[in-house]
Amino acid sequence: MAKHSKIPLISIPAEVISSVNGHLIWPRKVDRHAHTHALCNSRFWLMALMAFYACVMMLHFAAPWQHGDAFLDSPCSLPNSADHGITRSTSRVLLSETVPSLLPLHDIKPNITEDEKRFWAQPDNLGYKPCVEFSSEYRQASPGIVKGRRRYLMVVVSGGLNQQRNQIVDAVVIARILEAALVIPVLQINVIWEDESEFSDIFDVKHFKKILKDDVRIVSSLPSTHLMSRPVEEKITPLNVSPRWIRSRYLRRLNKEGVLLLRGLDSRLSKDLPSDLQKLRCKVAFHAIRFAAPIQELGNRLAKRMWKGGPYIALHLRLEKDVWVRTGCLPGSSSEYDQIIQRERRSHPALLTSRSNMTYTERKLAGLCPLNAMEVARLLKALGAPSNSRIYWAGGEPLGGKKALEPLMKRFPNLYNKQSLALAGELEPLANRASLLAAIDYIVALNSDVFMASHGGNMGRAIQGHRAYAGHRKHIIPNKRQMLPHFLDKTLGEEDFHNIVRHLHNESLGQPVFRTEKSGRDVVAYPVPECMCRNNVP
Repeated sequence: MAKHSKIPLISIPAEVISSVNGHLIWPRKVDRHAHTHALCNSRFWLMALMAFYACVMMLHFAAPWQHGDAFLDSPCSLPNSADHGITRSTSRVLLSETVPSLLPLHDIKPNITEDEKRFWAQPDNLGYKPCVEFSSEYRQASPGIVKGRRRYLMVVVSGGLNQQRNQIVDAVVIARILEAALVIPVLQINVIWEDESEFSDIFDVKHFKKILKDDVRIVSSLPSTHLMSRPVEEKITPLNVSPRWIRSRYLRRLNKEGVLLLRGLDSRLSKDLPSDLQKLRCKVAFHAIRFAAPIQELGNRLAKRMWKGGPYIALHLRLEKDVWVRTGCLPGSSSEYDQIIQRERRSHPALLTSRSNMTYTERKLAGLCPLNAMEVARLLKALGAPSNSRIYWAGGEPLGGKKALEPLMKRFPNLYNKQSLALAGELEPLANRASLLAAIDYIVALNSDVFMASHGGNMGRAIQGHRAYAGHRKHIIPNKRQMLPHFLDKTLGEEDFHNIVRHLHNESLGQPVFRTEKSGRDVVAYPVPECMCRNNVP
């Protein structure tokens, strides 16, 4: 697909459509008269009966080993085993081969303190393993949906890498809801980083299509029959829309025009969907979306360099200038940088994303601000991280550069990032490609022994869910609202402070958490119970 950085195709749907070439191979038309004749033929029914009997016998003898399959057991509901048995088995093997494989966790050394052992210890995963098994109704509807040639969905996704990933996941789900084919999403040029990367630069297109071939038809471009269509266009979709809303809003017009163009999908689709659509979200996020081979290979090399030195912590630090401006918070590292942010916010008040009526102090105490380097260092030390821990930090250039990281480096001097790990010239092909650099950060952070984000956000939630799906690797979620008052209490002794912080995080270390315990949680961040089940555990 050619780049369109110089032409405003994003704002002119007709040009987007006409820019793609339709080279789809259309299947031969089915002879309806011959099909009707076959159905009426008595031999057909005899053969069908024999085939059904053979399938039942196969399932009967296969039962002993199926009971031990970690992807099928309680609490995930099982469809009727005699229904589409061969198709389901094939799909299950394919998914089991694409479960994310990470570098092995390191063994805990015996000659370290109890606090350090506690820090490196992994949470109890309670036996949960990936379990994406669709209902019989979903599977029965799939052949007709993937063969459809009438309806096509085009999407324009925006934002940073992980925001784009979220929108791609929802685009697939919306295509399924509308029973439409999905054209490979267009990535809008990011206004902050000016990254012109296309879908195929970041993600493995062939793999994406292969994994979803039984769920949604994925095409690289519109077919020639639809190139001249005037698409139904939706620039802004309301928040938390349901499948019923989507069908009632778009289906009639989509049937008429044949093409629907959506943009601005971020957090628009409800997080509380029917079970099959939640499973589809997991299938897209954890199986279908895979980085392009050059990106994956480079990320793996850097992750192995960190891994070979022993267990390591990965931090996603949100210390960039635009983060401080958008959140309404202050870096707190010096009055100079605080004043820079205050001036920027006064000059561009629209950049403040939400809750403009709150003061900085109110935001801070409400847990709405990123942790700065000093606060990250104090939290890690309180949780028992040894001072010689090797730390990989992901993120953009901090406001203040290296000076902003000094409080963290003072307590944890073994601090690395992609630039310090890479060999000479390794990152040159990724220069000025923020999304590709973010993908490298994602890979190295995903493979760490312990992960923590200094603030919420798309990357933190994506890695949280990915690490859960890969076995519930340790993921520290800072309890900012409850711990920050203790950070400010000068009367607390160090030991008391550490005890309080550890207590506040006992349940925030990556243990299995049911998404359904709280409305609005994203299944991609909380894959239990829809997408993970326990094997032989009541």
